[in-house]
Amino acid sequence: MAIPDLLPHAVVAKYAVLVDVGYLYAAAGEVILGAKERKEYRVAADELIQALQKHAEDRISGELLRIYWYDAARDRVPTVDQRVIAQLPWVKVRLGNLNARGQQKGVDAQIRSDLEALARHHAVSDTILLAGDEDMVPAVEAAQAYGVRVHLWGVEPPYGTNQAERLVWEADTVEVISADFLRPYFSRAPQAVPAAPATPSPAQVFAGRTHPVKPALKHGQITKLGPSRPHVEEVGEHVAQKWILTRGRDNIRDLLPGPILPTVIDTELLIEAEKELGHSLRPYPEARVWLRDGFWARVYREFDLGVGVSSK
Repeated sequence: MAIPDLLPHAVVAKYAVLVDVGYLYAAAGEVILGAKERKEYRVAADELIQALQKHAEDRISGELLRIYWYDAARDRVPTVDQRVIAQLPWVKVRLGNLNARGQQKGVDAQIRSDLEALARHHAVSDTILLAGDEDMVPAVEAAQAYGVRVHLWGVEPPYGTNQAERLVWEADTVEVISADFLRPYFSRAPQAVPAAPATPSPAQVFAGRTHPVKPALKHGQITKLGPSRPHVEEVGEHVAQKWILTRGRDNIRDLLPGPILPTVIDTELLIEAEKELGHSLRPYPEARVWLRDGFWARVYREFDLGVGVSSK
């Protein structure tokens, strides 16, 4: 007679990564570039997230639940970078509010709430917390009380420490991410180019552009009329103006120096333009170029950078 297997089946460990982006960016910007404000540098966030995910996989044996990316934005309206990050697989963007003085509000509370909820519902066995604030201590203790191991990650400081001592004490393990690990993903923000004297207006530039001559039609051939170039460029400018007003100049500044748009933003531009035009631009590749021309003309004018270069 077969003896029944009374041993419990092995439970696969599951873990989550919780990243306080304000702490990560500020600490890395300081140690790598000596920067004090986020506008002084650019971050290849998608590549950085992939590197952090791989780093976690090398240290914890188990399955990744997801990466929680805690950041802030004015009125919680996501920036260009945040909208791109939100499209990444296994990444959950959580936004607090950014007040007029550039201070984050509500971010720490979201981290504490998620950390406790994950532990209380036994969603994870381990949690990696990349943060430095002492406000995290009660949530760490609560998660541990539910049996979750908390692994604290920090950023190498230029001197001293950039994490609360008590938070370091309470964590189950502690690791410092080196500046060399983070350096490939941080770079100085490009300086704004001063406006050249007597910059021609977009209308003057558009008027001076030569239109390609269409080949003569063969007998019996039918051509499909597309949208007019001036109209499409005008719509591109209108979308840019609307985004400046609704998303704020700081968010649109993130797109500079251009003229290449992130794929997510380029798609949004196309969708907005098609709504205004009342028909699709997908069959007309040249219209996509005109649309970007109009968009960049308005953005460059907003920031006194002259008229944009075609995005072809």
